[in-house]
Amino acid sequence: MTSPSEHLCTVYHDTVEFIGKRWMGAILYVLIQGPQRYHTIHENIPGISDRLLTERLNELLTAGLVEKTYLESSKKKVQYALTEKGQAFQVVVEAIQTWATYIETITEKQHTSQQ
Repeated sequence: MTSPSEHLCTVYHDTVEFIGKRWMGAILYVLIQGPQRYHTIHENIPGISDRLLTERLNELLTAGLVEKTYLESSKKKVQYALTEKGQAFQVVVEAIQTWATYIETITEKQHTSQQ
């Protein structure tokens, strides 16, 4: 039988591994801005390949973090948006941004004081 802390550790690890996949955080960041077409997501993430963007969007769809909506009764025009579950990721992104800014500030102060 696993302890509650072992279960939490497993859930935490699985979550960090999922969102830590290459480009996953960037895709979620773009979708936090609101529903986006595939082309717009691709344009906002320089360097991501079509194959990897498609793969990551499919993983997000399967995980229930993103939903895909067909536009104008066309099977070719789709829009991706965060689900309620995916929108909960916004607080994580904001926390990471705050932490990154803090670390950058400290690093700049250390470089300045060493000169």
